[in-house]
Amino acid sequence: MTIRGATALAAAGLLLANAAIAHHGFGNFDTQREVALEGTITGIDFVNPHAYVYFDAVEAGGAKSPHRCEMRAATVLRRSGWSAAMFKVGEPIKITGAPDRFDTKSCYINTVVFADGTTADRYAQLTKPAAAGAEAKAPRPARLPTGEPNLNGDWAPEQLVMTDPRGKAGALVPVSKVSEFKPGEGPTPGAPPPGANGRPPGANGPPPAGGRPPPFGPRVTFTEAGKKAADAFHNFSPENPRMRCETTSILFDWSFDGPVNRITQNANTITLQYGQLGFTRTIHMDVKEHPANVERTRAGHSIGRWESDVLVVDTVGFAPGVLNPPIMNSEQLHVVERFTLDPDKMTITRSYSAEDPVNFTDQLTGSDTIGVADLPYAPDTCKELTSFVDPATQSAAQGGSSAPPPNAASAPGAAVPAKSWWKFWEWFN
Repeated sequence: MTIRGATALAAAGLLLANAAIAHHGFGNFDTQREVALEGTITGIDFVNPHAYVYFDAVEAGGAKSPHRCEMRAATVLRRSGWSAAMFKVGEPIKITGAPDRFDTKSCYINTVVFADGTTADRYAQLTKPAAAGAEAKAPRPARLPTGEPNLNGDWAPEQLVMTDPRGKAGALVPVSKVSEFKPGEGPTPGAPPPGANGRPPGANGPPPAGGRPPPFGPRVTFTEAGKKAADAFHNFSPENPRMRCETTSILFDWSFDGPVNRITQNANTITLQYGQLGFTRTIHMDVKEHPANVERTRAGHSIGRWESDVLVVDTVGFAPGVLNPPIMNSEQLHVVERFTLDPDKMTITRSYSAEDPVNFTDQLTGSDTIGVADLPYAPDTCKELTSFVDPATQSAAQGGSSAPPPNAASAPGAAVPAKSWWKFWEWFN
């Protein structure tokens, strides 16, 4: 069976709206419905992977009822000009959003109105974002004194925002291109999305045997074991490392959800610090072979070399885990990355390939690009605040249906998705 990891933002500069659903908080939330809430702010958790604002709403009888509503990750909120100081305890707040499927006192924020009347949609850019690869404030040498390309510094992918700033519909697009779309508009069907890369060979060609993959992003041909593991994977549950505040993989987290990363070049090592979760990996430049008994970790063991001006990094020694949802990896995972600095655009493009004979028979390939960061490297606190519900148990309790609870108000003409909402990749097939 051929399938692609539907949420690999590391491998595509844009994904369609269902890919936004996959990792941007829609899992527990029903976007076919809308709630309007207002109350008094009682607290704020400005954290990754999802920030939450807490407030007391007044019920019909006058009693106070504690509520909370989910926002984007703290890192991308900061890059968009938001801050925890905007949510002042004791001030009134109004929110429209999508209700939680299982918790009637939670929601997914689409729009918020603050005490002074200021309105901000979910993807609002409250400060003008810097374009990917924007020039650094101070002149930056393209090479080190020893002659190698200068990769030192803080780097970040261009932000992706939805064409509907409320986050209800449309597509994820680079922030520099969002003005080219009408609110809620997606790219032309079958056309390459703006800023996309990492597309597999033949992605727009005839469907492969065994399934019809979506046209963009990485894909693999599963082994029997790999398909079984992917089918059993529940993205919106603690099975997903990000839901445990852990790094998914060295491929996925480098550019997913707008992190600000840091690269430090030393005499014999290069250190890569991943911004969202503070994950660090070391590339050994003075080693030609991997140790025989390497300790298996999520970072693996990396050795690097320069091929002209391209940094080639070979990594093995991985602990089993999630490579790119729903694609899993085994201890036999082998990754090769190639980092190339463009000194004119001040961007670093990484191309990669991954092999894992336990889970797939071909290669997972892709690429991503980061530019000079618009904020300094400063990992935000991570605290997963999502209330997890076992989707299999919930589905069984509802007679196999993924419909929301009966007390959730329905929008006129709204259709309930027929496919399991936690298996987002099935929506593309």
